[in-house]
Amino acid sequence: MQKKALGALTILLALNSFLYGEFDKSYKVNITPNLSYIDVDVMGKPVRIDRIQDTKHKLTNSYSKTSRPCPPFCVSAFEPVPGVETYGELELLNFLKTEVKNNKGVLVDARLPKWYKEGTIPGAINLPFSILNPDTSNQYLQQVLPILGAEKKGDGSWDFSKAQDLVVFDNGPWCQQAVRAINHLVKIGYPKSKIKYYRGGMQYWQILGLKVFKQ
Repeated sequence: MQKKALGALTILLALNSFLYGEFDKSYKVNITPNLSYIDVDVMGKPVRIDRIQDTKHKLTNSYSKTSRPCPPFCVSAFEPVPGVETYGELELLNFLKTEVKNNKGVLVDARLPKWYKEGTIPGAINLPFSILNPDTSNQYLQQVLPILGAEKKGDGSWDFSKAQDLVVFDNGPWCQQAVRAINHLVKIGYPKSKIKYYRGGMQYWQILGLKVFKQ
């Protein structure tokens, strides 16, 4: 219990030091009272993550929809994969600012490419859940896992000791693509401690008016 409390305190202190970073008095809609934006590198170019400043703005795309058939679009548990921590928006922004910026973490958009092309979170790479299938016949894994820092051992298994931390997301709590991707990664052997789940996904991201990146 004491160890968990110390860990939570460390995270809180890290977030506080981050949240009091980029503040701009000209902003009317901030991310927090002390944070207006963060800048991330996307394919060698700076992209600013901030919120839409129009306080009358409303979503008109598919993320304004409230009801979808279940199955398959059922609501995910807060922590659908036991042992994998769930992130909110502030934790995700801190992950971008620290881990991704310093090449220690990867933000993974687990949706199919057609969704990714319509817009994603700045700094995310597209690794569709389908190419993470742990089936031994899946040749994509031989290409994908080394990108994430895993190393192939002589016996054919994988060494994840130097693998990067991941935050995985999809369309939102009603979408199962990220959950399937995380389950695939766990079956492959990726440590749960190195995986985080952003449950809000693109729907919550856009509801909050946060910047969406389109290629």
